[in-house]
Amino acid sequence: MSQSVILVTAADLAPEAAALLRDFKLVFAGKTPSEADIVSLCREHNPVAIIVRYSKVGAAAMDAAPALRVISKHGSGTDTIDKAAAAQRGVQVVAAAGANAAAVAEHALALLLACAKSVVSLDARMRAGHWDKSTHKSLELDGKTIGLVGLGAIGRRMAAMAQGLNMRVIGFDPYAKDLPGDIESGPLEAIWREADVISLHCPLTDENRGMVNAANLARCKPGVILVNTARGGLIDENALLQAVRSGQVGAAGLDSFAVEPMTAGHPFHEEARILLSPHIGGVTREAYVNMGVAAARNALDVLARAAASA
Repeated sequence: MSQSVILVTAADLAPEAAALLRDFKLVFAGKTPSEADIVSLCREHNPVAIIVRYSKVGAAAMDAAPALRVISKHGSGTDTIDKAAAAQRGVQVVAAAGANAAAVAEHALALLLACAKSVVSLDARMRAGHWDKSTHKSLELDGKTIGLVGLGAIGRRMAAMAQGLNMRVIGFDPYAKDLPGDIESGPLEAIWREADVISLHCPLTDENRGMVNAANLARCKPGVILVNTARGGLIDENALLQAVRSGQVGAAGLDSFAVEPMTAGHPFHEEARILLSPHIGGVTREAYVNMGVAAARNALDVLARAAASA
């Protein structure tokens, strides 16, 4: 077992996580590994586990690693892992659910406040020599309704922070249980209809892909704010762009995108009311350690069970 390899699809892992994996040889894929890189490394090293930070892990990588027993996500979203292929090959997929909840919820709140208070545009105007005190009006969030799509660990933290701003919180999550009484759970239609702010905190699935589309945006309140720190595939990007340009969406704060990294010349770059960050909502010093440790422990748990049943 001491010679078994664990492949990390990144250039590094928190020292606390690496220490947990000291009985294994760690192979790092680099800062920006491609899917082909992962396949090649699997073929070369035949890992028993893959800790996924970047890139996709599909059937080809699994076939190149016959010793593979577990794919452990360094985070909560497993949409970059072919779970159907893993199930067919007896490879368990696990996630570090909740490990980055504080980081992501805080970033979602930061994007919301930046949108509501025009932080970026006012900063640019100040640097250009303008003083807009007599002409600018920001949005006050007190008493407004926030609609949360997804009420897992991140969504619930966002709910608590929104309640601290005296916002009414409504939410949709068909899988959530034991919700706090101050979150009004209801159908997705209620969020489109009633929310002044919509914040996405759900995993990407075949069922909800592109759910923020032209039809649903048209059902929202004029000037609604949209925040997405979940997955870019939840949004029809062209529909959002048109809704922002028309004013139907007042502003959007986005941390994830349909294609990542975002390419030069993306139309979002030209729209001042769309605030962008490079999928770093869960990237804090604390979350880096929490996610690494959770991913390592999850992998070790699966490997231990596999060894015990062998």
